[in-house]
Amino acid sequence: MPMLSFWEKDTWFNNIDVCIIGSGIVGLNAALHLKTNAPKLKILVLERGILPSGASTKNAGFACFGSLSEILSDLNKMPENEVLDLIEERFLGLQLLRKTLGDEALDYKEWGGFEMFTTAQENLYERCLDLMPRLNILLKERFKISAPIYQNAEGTNKIFGFSGVQHLIKNTLEGQIDTGKMMKALIHKVLQLGVTIIGGTEIKQWTETEVGVELETQQWGSIKAKKLIIAINGFARQLLPAIDVQPGRAQVLITSEIENLKIKGCFHFDEGYYYFRNIGKRILLGGGRNLDFKEEETYSHEVTDKIQKALENLLSTVILPGQSYSIEQRWSGTLGLGQIKKPIIQAVGKHSICAVRMGGMGVAIGSLVGKKAAKLLIS
Repeated sequence: MPMLSFWEKDTWFNNIDVCIIGSGIVGLNAALHLKTNAPKLKILVLERGILPSGASTKNAGFACFGSLSEILSDLNKMPENEVLDLIEERFLGLQLLRKTLGDEALDYKEWGGFEMFTTAQENLYERCLDLMPRLNILLKERFKISAPIYQNAEGTNKIFGFSGVQHLIKNTLEGQIDTGKMMKALIHKVLQLGVTIIGGTEIKQWTETEVGVELETQQWGSIKAKKLIIAINGFARQLLPAIDVQPGRAQVLITSEIENLKIKGCFHFDEGYYYFRNIGKRILLGGGRNLDFKEEETYSHEVTDKIQKALENLLSTVILPGQSYSIEQRWSGTLGLGQIKKPIIQAVGKHSICAVRMGGMGVAIGSLVGKKAAKLLIS
């Protein structure tokens, strides 16, 4: 443990009103709303990595709230009103993110999203078409918009040049962002408000006291605070062993630049388990977790041959048939998943709460979850 002088200890770690574990989109939004409403609060954000190391910085940048086949799957596991509430929260979360940081800072592009269906998925496509009119009516009322969100996009396959894709359904409100720019802008905003962020900090354990919480860290020893927010999403069980949050590794690859690339927008396949979009002239493709759920329930950020080969096969046979490209980068992030997709925002002690389990929709719902966590902490 580094030796800290009296002045350093007093400056960084004494008289903390709120300590937040996790500097991703949820933790930083919680800090933002706390500091905005109570500027005198001394807020400390602790992060394991030098930079934010969770899904917030490693996600694929999809500003989405659910493809039709994914929503169909959710309706088999959750009551309809809960599924609709979750979709609405994702939509509102995206609006809050855009309002907080601005579209320019996010590099937000609302080019729409498309769900792909092969010939073998004809039955699934028909079920999605059956759901579409009712869902459009229900969401138009909730979103307070006039035009239908989901539309049959027959014929557009010729524009994109896919192979083996029989049908497409468009989500007119789906967009994409630059994740790195989002986090840079969010960090800058909370730092301007006077929030302290310290990276490279491993939390060994935390305990509640009569007057607050005490955290034992690997690097700085004991840190005390009056209140605590645990916002580490996929890593939640490392500090909250009993909570219903399992890690889910999400693997991604990105291509070299492709001349005359026809693909523009976000695309989903197989209940959202595969997803890709253009980044300029490149294709970013991720997914495949459903090939081996158990193996992908891991904190490891390694990529595996099984899933990377499946992604490459989808890329070469369906997305970019007959086109020349190379793979320039591969990486993975850790999702926070559970039996259901609803985020967990709840007290875990007299002075502490958690805000975790984004269900793979951290970009969409993270801002709203952070705001709700801040409100719960001071209620």
